[in-house]
Amino acid sequence: MNTLTRTVLVVVIAAVALGAGVWIGRRHDVPLAAGATAPGARRVLFYRAPMSGATSPTPKKDPMGMDYVPVYEGGDSAAPGTVALDPGRVQTLGVRTEPVRRGLQVMSVRASATVAIDETREFVVAPRFEGWVAHLYANQTGMAVRAGQPLLAVYSPQLAAARQEIQLADTAAARLSGSDPQGAAAMRRLRDAGRARLRNWEVDAGGDAFNVVYRSKVSGVVIEKPVLPGARFMAGEAILKIADLSTVWAIAHVPVDQASTLAPGQSAAFVSTALPGESVRGRITFVQPVVDPTTRTVAVRVELPNPRQQLRPGVYGTLELTGPTVDALTVPASAVINSGTRQVALVQVGEGRYAPREVALGRRFGDRVEVLAGLDDGMAVVTSANFLIDAESNLQSALQGLGNAKGPATTPAAATPSPAGPAAPSMPDMPGMDKPSADPRAAGTGEGR
Repeated sequence: MNTLTRTVLVVVIAAVALGAGVWIGRRHDVPLAAGATAPGARRVLFYRAPMSGATSPTPKKDPMGMDYVPVYEGGDSAAPGTVALDPGRVQTLGVRTEPVRRGLQVMSVRASATVAIDETREFVVAPRFEGWVAHLYANQTGMAVRAGQPLLAVYSPQLAAARQEIQLADTAAARLSGSDPQGAAAMRRLRDAGRARLRNWEVDAGGDAFNVVYRSKVSGVVIEKPVLPGARFMAGEAILKIADLSTVWAIAHVPVDQASTLAPGQSAAFVSTALPGESVRGRITFVQPVVDPTTRTVAVRVELPNPRQQLRPGVYGTLELTGPTVDALTVPASAVINSGTRQVALVQVGEGRYAPREVALGRRFGDRVEVLAGLDDGMAVVTSANFLIDAESNLQSALQGLGNAKGPATTPAAATPSPAGPAAPSMPDMPGMDKPSADPRAAGTGEGR
């Protein structure tokens, strides 16, 4: 046998031996269950269906015949709870992201408000003596009156007596001025005392002896008229109440956490369906220092000009209160998942990979919220479909925690050998998942269950 023939024979024998070894190896190859590791290989956490995202502790096929993809420790789930999605699922779920942004934010508060009468522009007609209403000129509630316009005429015997005393004392002082200086001085003191009494009653000493006409001190609207012509009134009793509506109040009830940014002097705008297309601007004049125990809100008062008197007391609308401008790191409010005990945002850490981050929140700026800790400027956070991704993240974290609680998986080298080959490593029982078969070859068939 020559050299060439021997060389060809050796090559043929080597090829046959190699093929036989490969065939035997495939016959006895045991796929690793989730959690099992081979020397130098990464640990498999679980297997995921590429289309539906369903998970399994063992290798299998989905209803379409596609193999489940292993998820390795330190791979797509390197950070606890990290979720990896293929581009198709990202589009199907409608995942949207927006960067974390730092910039100037205007602290504005929107609250429902009601127009009310300016209490500093209310006036009452209340005689300081008792009497009767002789004539009522302002005889309708809601009647507009002008400054100086007669409102009512009253008759009072007490007033008439005081005026007669003044006249008699003045006449006696003039008669006694020459013959009895001391008597004349006493009469003058009596006269002056009567005039002082009329001034205290806000009555002109030179008017009608029996009737007094009250005139309006301001231009406004009669808002209360509790008396009728001919009715008797007592000293200090309110007969008419008038309000000047050239300026009104808008009173809003603001939550306590938002009221801390408001202060008198800040600008505000009032809009209402009663004034379509119009916005009345004013300024905050008062912030209630106490909290309403029933609504847990703070009353904020805004003064609004009302020259045309279109803002009628009782009109309902919305106040936009503008506060100071601050520099803050913010994210859309839709990016934050609030569980009640903590707030979480999903950060895009790679293409199709999202990791949960616990955040600390601060003030609210419209549809954005301030982030005090947990995120950095420029990070991309999920603003749409974040609840679905968060559910997947919680599932993966639970699977990882359950696998760690069962202890490290055994390797084929540490397992007890069997006649059919090395024993399959132990697999922790997981709720809702099929337990792998004791026969490693049955587990490696890859058939759907």
